[in-house]
Amino acid sequence: MDILQLIQANLLTPIILFFLFGIIAARIKSDLKIPDAISEFLPIYLLAAIGLHGGIEMRNTGFENMLIPMFVAIGLSLLFTLNHYQILRRLGKFNLFDSYALASTYGAVGAVHFSVGLSFLKNQGVSSEGYIAAILAVLEPLAFILAIFMTNMAVSKQIRAKRKSVGDDASTDIDVGLNETKTKLSKVLHESITGKAIVILLGSIVIGYIIGEEGFEPIKIVFDEMFTGAIVIFMIEMGIIAGQRLGDIKKVGIFLTAFAILIPTFNGVIGVLVSTAIGLSLGGSVMFGLLLASASFIAAPAVLRQAIPQAKPSLYITSALGITFPYNIIVTLPLLFALSSFLHSGETIDLFNFITGGLI
Repeated sequence: MDILQLIQANLLTPIILFFLFGIIAARIKSDLKIPDAISEFLPIYLLAAIGLHGGIEMRNTGFENMLIPMFVAIGLSLLFTLNHYQILRRLGKFNLFDSYALASTYGAVGAVHFSVGLSFLKNQGVSSEGYIAAILAVLEPLAFILAIFMTNMAVSKQIRAKRKSVGDDASTDIDVGLNETKTKLSKVLHESITGKAIVILLGSIVIGYIIGEEGFEPIKIVFDEMFTGAIVIFMIEMGIIAGQRLGDIKKVGIFLTAFAILIPTFNGVIGVLVSTAIGLSLGGSVMFGLLLASASFIAAPAVLRQAIPQAKPSLYITSALGITFPYNIIVTLPLLFALSSFLHSGETIDLFNFITGGLI
């Protein structure tokens, strides 16, 4: 399969074209704007549709079948988050707070990516394991919790170091100043789990599991047949927001721009390889890889602004939404599909030649 042909075909799908349309509208400074009521409704609708399908699939295949993919995804998410931090801190020379904020943004998953991935597979006539929606729900807060925990540990280490260097007399003032940077994990956990995205997704999964395919039939026209149309409208708004952020890309620097492209590609490829090895289908491997390749630009700002206020939102929002999201839906998604197709065809391939041969 020619990757370039797949990318070109993907560019001509309604979802990508409307996303590009939104970017153009923003760049020409049009007053085009999705009404606030619709803007707030669409994410809820998309998550509800994903959750319902996921719950139905869990009922059909059995809860036990998702345990191995779930634990593998958790392990990879935590590993990738720690790896992101080391790259950003040691190679990128970002400060402690920006490093952990960016690491968790790219360790978390994006529900918008997931929605686009499902639509892409539908256009290709390929299905995926619906229970991956449950993996989406679990991974959403995981990287943030790890990042906050590691940040608190680092701040505690700074407090101990300052105490030794200045003595006990000044330690009280230092403790107060540094402890203000620490965030309670229980608060972050509560805000992450009770956020509307997780609540609607988990609630819909439970409802889908309870009602099954028979109970879903009366609402199928709303949560199945209208799904792609809803994504198209939502992508206009995403395009407008991304277009408004394009001017900020120069602020993130060359290193972070490269990071925002290379890291999702690496994570996604690893995700496809691992998920194929543990037995996921062609479509399931694509969605598994896309989850690991995605970056959170909706949940991340809400959590990180409170949890790591010292981190610069311009870095993690611009890189995730302005660079990674367009790159993932235009390039990474077709790449992961092509890789998964090769792996599931039973052919033996040279991974380096496969990637470079399609792109060079």
